Amino acid sequence: MSDPEIKTPSNFIKQIIDEDLKQGKNEGRVHTRFPPEPNGYLHIGHAKSICLNFGIAARYNGACNLRFDDTNPEKEEQEYVDSIKKDVRWLGFSWDEREYFASDYFDKFYEFAIKLIEDGKAFVCDLDAGQMREYRGTLKEPGTESPFKNRSVAENLDLFTRMKNGEFPDGSKTLRAKIDMSSGNINMRDPVIYRIQRASHHRTGDAWCIYPMYDYAHCVSDSLEGITHSLCTLEFEDHRPLYDWYLDQLEIYHSRQYEFARLNLSYTMVSKRKLLLLVKEGHVSGWDDPRMPTLSGLRRRGYPPEAIIDFCERIGLAKADSTVDIAMLEFSVRDFLNRHALRVMGVINPLKVVITNYPENAMDELDAINNPENPDAGTRKVPFSRELYIERDDFMEEPPKKFFRLAPGREVRLRYAFFITCNEAVKDEMGNITELRCTYDPETRGGDAPDGRKVKATLHWVSAQHAVKAEIRRYEHLFTKENPEEGGDFQSNINPDSLTVLNECFIEPSIKGSSSGQTYQFERLGYFCVDPDSAAEKIVFNRTVTLKDTWKKIQQK
Repeated sequence: MSDPEIKTPSNFIKQIIDEDLKQGKNEGRVHTRFPPEPNGYLHIGHAKSICLNFGIAARYNGACNLRFDDTNPEKEEQEYVDSIKKDVRWLGFSWDEREYFASDYFDKFYEFAIKLIEDGKAFVCDLDAGQMREYRGTLKEPGTESPFKNRSVAENLDLFTRMKNGEFPDGSKTLRAKIDMSSGNINMRDPVIYRIQRASHHRTGDAWCIYPMYDYAHCVSDSLEGITHSLCTLEFEDHRPLYDWYLDQLEIYHSRQYEFARLNLSYTMVSKRKLLLLVKEGHVSGWDDPRMPTLSGLRRRGYPPEAIIDFCERIGLAKADSTVDIAMLEFSVRDFLNRHALRVMGVINPLKVVITNYPENAMDELDAINNPENPDAGTRKVPFSRELYIERDDFMEEPPKKFFRLAPGREVRLRYAFFITCNEAVKDEMGNITELRCTYDPETRGGDAPDGRKVKATLHWVSAQHAVKAEIRRYEHLFTKENPEEGGDFQSNINPDSLTVLNECFIEPSIKGSSSGQTYQFERLGYFCVDPDSAAEKIVFNRTVTLKDTWKKIQQK
């Protein structure tokens, strides 16, 4: 299914590193990091960063750290730390012994802040958050210097020490850098380095009541770890001068920051704050709801990690933000599963069929192919009996001209089995069809007629006596708009039909004993994954993707 028309994407980061190595920079080292904040579950956008940082390190025989940016204790939890590590491992990457936390460096951050004060590069400010916004200025107007900017070094050291010791209430003071309130880059207008925040930290407990800001902690962490290439998304481009300023003033190892476009997908939202809102307000069942763009949600839905990596490689790296059609992600999923998923037959909207000329209490075992794309997958036995289920949509009492499936008096092929002919449609008192009476041709075993006659349709089916009952959860896009934020309120664009649950479904018995996460192709219906909610009395399947490949059609236009 691979599409030869999809061109190999460019990767400007590789070009930068190639040039660095050519010039002998960083002693020939390549050292990256993946620095998630443990305030939520990772999503598909993080997958791009994971693949980039770990992939770059592997490409150049370098190293990649996993570093948790845990500088905001009010939003961070151990649950998120554990989920992040699970997701990175699931994608197939390892950080070996290089697991770090920004909180590992709290003492160092404090020491470096003292140095900035001693060098006259930082001061303690008494402006509150509202006043600071007023003083900051606008994109067109310069800011105004804080009235506390000219405090002496001794006074700043004393106040900062007392901030650390918990003598002042939250929000009453900050430590700020002395840079330039008239800078055209607002990030350089005397940014906050530390704030007072009494919140118990998931690792350090109540040892600290002051916490560093991201811009300060991030670059210093990069330096302490010897990161050569600090790869960030484009929203940090305007923060790069501040990144460089801190490292220059502290006179420590100077890592280099490079920015790339974040991953935006159609019909998908990747704001952790808004995803958390979806969870808290019950729009989804949790972070791992298969409709969520989280890696745990995609895993539960049946997306293979190999497909996500393939997708990230296909989209490449760009320097400008754009939106990728979600059909491209589904293409990678479908392409992988087509080659690897076992085939089974399942009926999700059943209509009973009785083969009137087939012996009662008899059974045939028929050979079925496990995966036509993989000869090594072999075959399986599928039971055939007098009573079967077919899809209700595969029968019409009064078919239109181009309907070639089952109808009164019409002969069709049952996949791997026999030709059958419909003789009668049995109805209930309301006129609803409840059962079809058919006959079969025993000479057509295996699905071919010895006399060479042809039929125009092949239907999938299951033996009613041997079928396994299943619940099928069919998923559509969580949002009705390509841009979920259209109209300014993403909640108004939530798709009320994003989940349909079908309880009376039947699957062939070969799926008995399937483990959670196992994915199959239900012939003619799509790809389905065993959900953790499954129980002995009923297996639950999530629809992973349909068989329809919309991305390939887009490519062919």
